[in-house]
Amino acid sequence: MSKKRYQKPHNTGKIQIIYGLHAVRAALLNGKRAHEELYITENNKQIEENLRSKVPKITILDHKEFKKLHGEIKSNQGIVLRTNDFERPSLQQFLKNEDKKDKSILLALDQITDPQNIGSIMRSCVLFNCTGIIVAKDNAPDLTSSLYKAASGAAEIVNYFKVTNLKRSISELKKFGYWVYGFDSSNDSKSVKFNFSKKSILVFGSEGKGMRDLVKKECDEIIQLKIQKNADYMIDSLNVSNAASIALYEFFKS
Repeated sequence: MSKKRYQKPHNTGKIQIIYGLHAVRAALLNGKRAHEELYITENNKQIEENLRSKVPKITILDHKEFKKLHGEIKSNQGIVLRTNDFERPSLQQFLKNEDKKDKSILLALDQITDPQNIGSIMRSCVLFNCTGIIVAKDNAPDLTSSLYKAASGAAEIVNYFKVTNLKRSISELKKFGYWVYGFDSSNDSKSVKFNFSKKSILVFGSEGKGMRDLVKKECDEIIQLKIQKNADYMIDSLNVSNAASIALYEFFKS
């Protein structure tokens, strides 16, 4: 172990900076990663010794220096990991594996740009056995430090596919036997009982704009979650991560 002054680490190429207890712990458990350095505050015992042994270098800093270099300890919990990204399957490779399963569910997220929402959705995916999220690469966040933190370890498990054209990708997925359900709050949506196909894609748009029309046209069914709106306080919609959790739960229990 070493304790010395050093320059703040940055994401460069395949090098990733991950912070927060759950995100770092999950990254250390991921045997596909090659780690470079773990930065922790003095007397920080949140990471078990067997996981610390997976990192070739550990730098211990007092709270003042850690805060200066990595920001508020309240947000990063005094734990920062510099690690290499790992090789992830392509969408085609993923589909070959999914084809062997009795049930398969994917999420398609249209123009959802908040990494906090993506991270929260990933956590729900893990809990309800959804292992793939598809997004348009020009309208979705990368796997950044903040997204890893929000996902609390789920980003190590859930595949995150960034495609050039979301509409085209959904259309191609239909050829693999997937039925596409779009979730939308507009007046022309229909509230229905959940009756999912064994191979389903659930599509969600941004909270402000919803799904784009070209994506909506690829949906086989449009569903509106039944909610009690409060007009007085202008509370009339669910956060997209909450809506995704409800839909994933309904598929999981079916």
